[in-house]
Amino acid sequence: MPLYVIERAFAEELDVSADDVRQIDEINADEGVRWIFSFLSADRHQTYCLYEAPSPEAIVAAARRSDLPADAIIEVGPASPELSDRLRDWAVSQAHSEA
Repeated sequence: MPLYVIERAFAEELDVSADDVRQIDEINADEGVRWIFSFLSADRHQTYCLYEAPSPEAIVAAARRSDLPADAIIEVGPASPELSDRLRDWAVSQAHSEA
């Protein structure tokens, strides 16, 4: 399935609860979209999210239903296994440092 990076700009500082994430995940699943990973800008006003989706239109539909912006949607290719492992290792280290 194609991979996309979605850039989202928020007028206010982003603060998402666990319930918000669950609801967004349910809407994404209804649209055939799967969130993989996100980066949040230092000022907490922008996110850069990696998704799997059948099309950009599916991402837009899910974003509208979730009342989220989708300012830019860019199709990207899969990283090499080495880079994928590096991203996974980084994500695990971040999760451990927040615990």
